[in-house]
Amino acid sequence: MSAPLEVALGDRSYSILFAADLTAEVTACVGGLRASGRKVAVISDERIVGFHGPRLKAMFGEAPLRAVPPGENSKSAAQWSELLEFLAEHRLGRMDAVFAVGGGVVGDLAGFAAASYLRGVDYYQIPTTLLAMVDSSVGGKTGINLVAGKNLAGAFHQPRGVFIATEVLATLPPREFAAGMAEVIKYGLLGDRALFDDLERAPLTPGSAALPEVIRRCCAIKAGIVAADERELAADGGRALLNLGHTFGHAVERTAGYGVYLHGEAVAIGLAAAARLSARLGGISESDVARIDRVLAAHHLPGRLRAPLGLAELNAAMGRDKKVRSGEVRFIVLRAMGTAATQGGLDPALIDECWRAVGAA
Repeated sequence: MSAPLEVALGDRSYSILFAADLTAEVTACVGGLRASGRKVAVISDERIVGFHGPRLKAMFGEAPLRAVPPGENSKSAAQWSELLEFLAEHRLGRMDAVFAVGGGVVGDLAGFAAASYLRGVDYYQIPTTLLAMVDSSVGGKTGINLVAGKNLAGAFHQPRGVFIATEVLATLPPREFAAGMAEVIKYGLLGDRALFDDLERAPLTPGSAALPEVIRRCCAIKAGIVAADERELAADGGRALLNLGHTFGHAVERTAGYGVYLHGEAVAIGLAAAARLSARLGGISESDVARIDRVLAAHHLPGRLRAPLGLAELNAAMGRDKKVRSGEVRFIVLRAMGTAATQGGLDPALIDECWRAVGAA
């Protein structure tokens, strides 16, 4: 096991543990909670339970477990409400804890249930997808989707610990691994040019020897940003930079319908659109845009919509994004490869041009 990584948030600080297998460490954490008289409950999804049932049994024993259907549609008010009833049914108290075992959907949903049940109980993240390992399991953003848009209901609720066991990625479908790579590429573009250069030289695969270190590198970037701007309140930059590609990507998810594109696939299209916007604003060159397109393609990610979506619908979805301030959509753009900034006040015609460049109609 490599050295833990600390997310420095004062009395709410926590550690991210990294190893191929962390079954013993999770078991010890659960045992410690029980030894102090605290109960635990587990929230996962049906696919994870099918793949990793024996491992879950080893870690949690007879703890109550709720498995939600896999996929983005589970990030709903209906599933959130059912999870609250599940926790109440098993009489979890304020000193008890929830373990979220799964990808970003499970982490966001279970985290929001933990944040809202009894006005907040502890929870731990055990991410099982690349996307969750490098991004959504760290930082305390929890939430669900509404009909009006992505992640419009939620809470900032930091986990008490994150366990990243990379060997579970061996069971991850190729499409899910590729979706996670969109977030890895994002980190290279917004804050680690050397990482982007590495991905350009040799695409990352589930069997890459460099994969564990890349996961840790992405978590370190996010931990530093979150420690400096936990609630995304910085007037410029800060945690908002982590949304590179997401303003466009969330609009794609909302307009196409949740589940048509995996989150990482939509983010990849968003990165392609953000690259074109950045070039038109003079931050990067057209040759840099081509480089970004090639790295996305090398990691089996889309740089364009599979089928055209309407500009009016995409822009309407973008206008309901959480990052809108005073009625103005804020975009994350590249000032250079490896350097990002927030940008508002852009000409709608310029945004339309970028949408068309990735296949909107």
